[in-house]
Amino acid sequence: MSAMAIKTERARRLRRDSTDAEQLLWRHLRNRTAIGAKIRRQHPVGPYVVDFVCLEKNLIIEIDGGQHASEVEADSARSDWLASEGYHVLRFWNNEVLAQTEAVLTAIRDALKSR
Repeated sequence: MSAMAIKTERARRLRRDSTDAEQLLWRHLRNRTAIGAKIRRQHPVGPYVVDFVCLEKNLIIEIDGGQHASEVEADSARSDWLASEGYHVLRFWNNEVLAQTEAVLTAIRDALKSR
């Protein structure tokens, strides 16, 4: 199996097994409803599969759960690589998405406008 096929299968699995926060945010981001931009979820970008991406604006949105508290260095390296490829990365914690959805959407809209 090729590397791309492996990433594609991983992306499919991540879409199928998405967290509550990812599902909630996706309901707002899909079909350009709340944001006005085309967003893809669990999309391969280079060696990574990102939670959400707007390819038109090179904006990546990552939703982090508790496991990311112990993966700070890996997340930083990932963000650095994505930035070197021209992407801007927004990171939110699961609890932010669940408890402050409108504030998260506002931050995403603002980032899209500034790109």
